[in-house]
Amino acid sequence: MKIFITGTAGFIGFSIARYLLDNNHSICGYDGITDYYDIKLKKSRNKILTKYNKFSFTKGMLENKDLLDKTIKKFKPEIILHLAAQAGVRYSIDQPRTYLSSNIIGTYNIIELAHKVKVKHLMIASSSSVYGANKKIPYSENDSVKLQMSIYASTKLATESIAHSYSHIWRIPTTVLRFFTVYGPWGRPDMALFKFTKLILEGKKIDIYNKGYLYRDFTYIDDIVDGVTSLIKKIPKYKKNPNLNKIDSLSSIAPFRIINIGNSKKIKLLDFIKAIEANLGKKAIRNYMPMQKGDVYMTLANTRLLKKITGITPKTNYKEGIRKFTEWYLDYYKK
Repeated sequence: MKIFITGTAGFIGFSIARYLLDNNHSICGYDGITDYYDIKLKKSRNKILTKYNKFSFTKGMLENKDLLDKTIKKFKPEIILHLAAQAGVRYSIDQPRTYLSSNIIGTYNIIELAHKVKVKHLMIASSSSVYGANKKIPYSENDSVKLQMSIYASTKLATESIAHSYSHIWRIPTTVLRFFTVYGPWGRPDMALFKFTKLILEGKKIDIYNKGYLYRDFTYIDDIVDGVTSLIKKIPKYKKNPNLNKIDSLSSIAPFRIINIGNSKKIKLLDFIKAIEANLGKKAIRNYMPMQKGDVYMTLANTRLLKKITGITPKTNYKEGIRKFTEWYLDYYKK
């Protein structure tokens, strides 16, 4: 298939693109390669992808509608997989305008072009952050989401709403992917596993928020790749007389659905840190901190809909995932 992927120099985009290229799909990548984190890491990912004959790449921002238009219309994709975004809950507190520009305007540009080129399936990355202060655990796709705790989460929810509107008006088959704390080799330096590993090896303090009493549904990158790629051909369909009480009711008035991809296990942050220490053979210097603004106490995914549609249930144990990450980290940085 011909698949246009935004964010191919990023962690998830790179991982999915490489898998699809290994399976003989044609990929057109699009990425701004911004300096939000180490550009060298982004270029290393991109260098691997450019070795594939069926990979082409355009460097550009999502806000550059003319370049997006030109690139997409030239490539003529069957599928658009939109993974690029300004990421990071904490950074959004300091730089909210960046999120409005990239995540809302940029995503709107992608949705509009998906309509114009009449793609078979539009897939858009969202986040477990949209569940915000919800008390009901685990989070289900048809839960009410009205209590976002960060600007990042708010922009993600806004793009879900825009995508649903376009799907309803223009019958664009659309899948929104709510990812739960993704980690693994080639991960993002701003995320806990990467930061903790780096600081522990350097003998520096690690900041542990809420004194470590936080729980996350840590999801290994290979499980994300399996989930997303298995959904590509599972195209949502419009239902004239939907049963709104069913688990897939999010395809109610449009060929649209929202799907959680998470490991469905809540892991205590302190246990996560212990596993990192065990793999590095070195204890962390701990700096216990209060709860940070914009953060949530717990995330946990209900993944019944993912299993119903694809038969897949993410299941990589966090200790195994951390082992694979630390092996990659030590090799990549030659520690």
